[in-house]
Amino acid sequence: MLLVAVGDLSFSTKGFAQSTFKADSVVFSGATTGLQYGATITLPQDNRRKHTAVIIVSGTGQQDRDGTMAGHKIFAAIAGYLSQNGIVVLRVDDRGVGKSTGNYIEATTADFAADIQESFAYLSAREDVDPGKIGVLGHSEGGASCAIAASREPKIAFLISMAGLCLDGYQALMTQNRDLVNNAPISGLDKQRYHNINKLMFQTVRLYADSANLAQRLNAVYDEWKKNDDVLVKKEKIEFDHFRFPIYSYAKQATTAWYRYFIKYDPAPVLAKVRIPVLALNGDKDLMVSHKEHLANWKRLPGGGSNKDVTTYVLPGLNHLFLPCQKCTVQEYPTITQPVSVQALRIITDWINKRF
Repeated sequence: MLLVAVGDLSFSTKGFAQSTFKADSVVFSGATTGLQYGATITLPQDNRRKHTAVIIVSGTGQQDRDGTMAGHKIFAAIAGYLSQNGIVVLRVDDRGVGKSTGNYIEATTADFAADIQESFAYLSAREDVDPGKIGVLGHSEGGASCAIAASREPKIAFLISMAGLCLDGYQALMTQNRDLVNNAPISGLDKQRYHNINKLMFQTVRLYADSANLAQRLNAVYDEWKKNDDVLVKKEKIEFDHFRFPIYSYAKQATTAWYRYFIKYDPAPVLAKVRIPVLALNGDKDLMVSHKEHLANWKRLPGGGSNKDVTTYVLPGLNHLFLPCQKCTVQEYPTITQPVSVQALRIITDWINKRF
């Protein structure tokens, strides 16, 4: 949801012991995708041995290598902490961002998994990385991309999910929109109206995901819903109705290759092939990826249920970006001044070092 110039410290090192790791800007080419990838690799100062390494994978929406979201450089913070503790970290510009080429708009979750495989190949060829100890860390949709990559590449050593997607696409959209709507400052009636139209839209996309006339289907379903909703508005005597569903922009989004792939994505057959150690963390205030449903699947799906090295954590008071929150809405993200949860970073570091 992936040529070396030394010394590109592209994030604030406040809070880190700068003497314990360094950061290099790199550009590498993908043999299979044919794309160029711009990235930053953070390295422990100890260069006397080969290191365990992690590839950070972003979620939905074009992101730079630092994982800059609402003013927070999430991936840079994760990389700094891990490399301070002896782990090599590669964080990569998404397709079409920074120094990476490619068209993000036309890519799917499976394409992002191909980018992970190119990053894996790059790290495997480095002399300072142990090729048998390279893992992946995915945030949000990146969790699904990591699962796909790990199902394809048997040499990936471990998988870490930070609020990673582990429901089928339809259920993921339903739970996400359920939580966002339920936490919105709107009336109970408007919440129910959103639940109804969202469910109709998602059901239609799932049913006609491969249809050339998907947009027409969506508009027809919306028009029928609107007739019934107009009756409701009249019945409830709503004088000034502020409810809006963006059918035009939604239909445009739903007909993209990414959305069509996403709505059909099923993690079960993918994770059945994943028999490596898995760590999955979620904040209990996450409105984008609900911890209850997703962590349950992370626990039961790897190896078709036979993978026993699966660890899950629910971290209190954290939102989707692993930042401590009060209202915990998406709108609150830019106002949060505290950094990424040190508890989450410590759990990840200790889990990796214990195994590798």
